[in-house]
Amino acid sequence: MPSTSEPIAADLFVRDDGAVRLVASRRTATGVVDFPALTGDQGAAGDVEQILLSPRGTLFTWTTQEFPPPSPPYAGAPGDFEPYAVGYVEFPEGILVEGRLTVNDPAQLVIGALMETVTIPFDLAGDPVRSVETFGFAPVDPAANEAGEA
Repeated sequence: MPSTSEPIAADLFVRDDGAVRLVASRRTATGVVDFPALTGDQGAAGDVEQILLSPRGTLFTWTTQEFPPPSPPYAGAPGDFEPYAVGYVEFPEGILVEGRLTVNDPAQLVIGALMETVTIPFDLAGDPVRSVETFGFAPVDPAANEAGEA
């Protein structure tokens, strides 16, 4: 069992009052939003500000990964591979972000559906002590959303 869990990359996401929020940047001159966030040396001095994306967005499109990706980064045995879904989520800040989806069920993955940013484990091959997590997206239960839990 892993003894630690940390983000797969620094400044990729934060936990904010129980919600997972992606760390992005906005160019002050143009309003363009970038994810992952640009660093100071990637923009003109003073032209980039760090922002947090909303914890929820809408599913723009999605597909499934039906075969093992190349290794690296895929570290598992080909026989252990399980298909998974990936998609683009559109955030109110005006950006589409690609990520892994927590479900692979077409009944739950409807274009335009509300999605929530979550964390998911990411196994590091050959490191039984250290584990990392990355971000992903989960469908929001429509009943919970209608009950005012948006």
